[in-house]
Amino acid sequence: MTAMKVAFVGLGMMGVPMASRIAGAGHRVYVADTDSTRIEAFTRDHGAMALTVDVLPELDVLITMLPNSKIVEQVLLGSGTAQGYSAGMRPGSTVIDMSSSEPAQSKALGARLETAGIHYIDAPVSGGVKRAVEGALAILVGGTPEIISAHRELLALMGGKILHVGDAGAGHAAKALNNYVSAAGLVATVEALQIGARFGIDPATLTDVLNASSGQTNTSLNKVRQFMLNGTFGSGFALQLMAKDLGIAEGLADSVDYPMTMGKVCVSMWRDAAKDATPATDHTEMYRLLPAQA
Repeated sequence: MTAMKVAFVGLGMMGVPMASRIAGAGHRVYVADTDSTRIEAFTRDHGAMALTVDVLPELDVLITMLPNSKIVEQVLLGSGTAQGYSAGMRPGSTVIDMSSSEPAQSKALGARLETAGIHYIDAPVSGGVKRAVEGALAILVGGTPEIISAHRELLALMGGKILHVGDAGAGHAAKALNNYVSAAGLVATVEALQIGARFGIDPATLTDVLNASSGQTNTSLNKVRQFMLNGTFGSGFALQLMAKDLGIAEGLADSVDYPMTMGKVCVSMWRDAAKDATPATDHTEMYRLLPAQA
């Protein structure tokens, strides 16, 4: 693979290991974040450079890994009198939005960038920090087959499974729906464990039952013993971010006129829990927060 000049915007818990894999593969990486200490640490540890406006015309790819669509649009398109990064990028370069964004806004953003000659694909990820470190994320990609194919090797540095799910915006739609299923499974698993405990069944024992039976979920396999029962609550994915993603799924359902009956109850439960959370509260803390709600 020919070495490229890649900007990576967003050095959070997921962004750092993702960007480090790109730098480790020999690409020239330029990084940006609102926290200057993160930029300093990354450039020191990975031989990267801070992203500046004079570099923008030289970029092959700019990747965003940011909290929401509003911030992605501010970074790329600008706000007020401040220009966004896309204003300095050359025609033929590509923006890859790996954030958890709103599907409709992603579609509109892609169309706007394409009018300026800048390619766009949305490529949100699933798998958490551990799989980001391993380069084993699932990457859900929306965009044209040609542009996705041209960047598949770059995406493969970060993901073990790269799934083309449709046109621009479809990746973010698929991510929100995946997280809805994950969140619903977590709530069901936690409720089962709490009910079982009140009846007298040890949660660890019931976890074994679920994992050996048809009630097995991603939560029972990968979260209960690892983060809940031991009280570490350290999966690396924030509860408030899960609530935000569920809101995206709810909005998507409304946009296609689907009632999402069970989903609205699930969304409400996560939003209630998010009110008692901080940005640092891990989503596995639902194990202790749900009983308080009950």
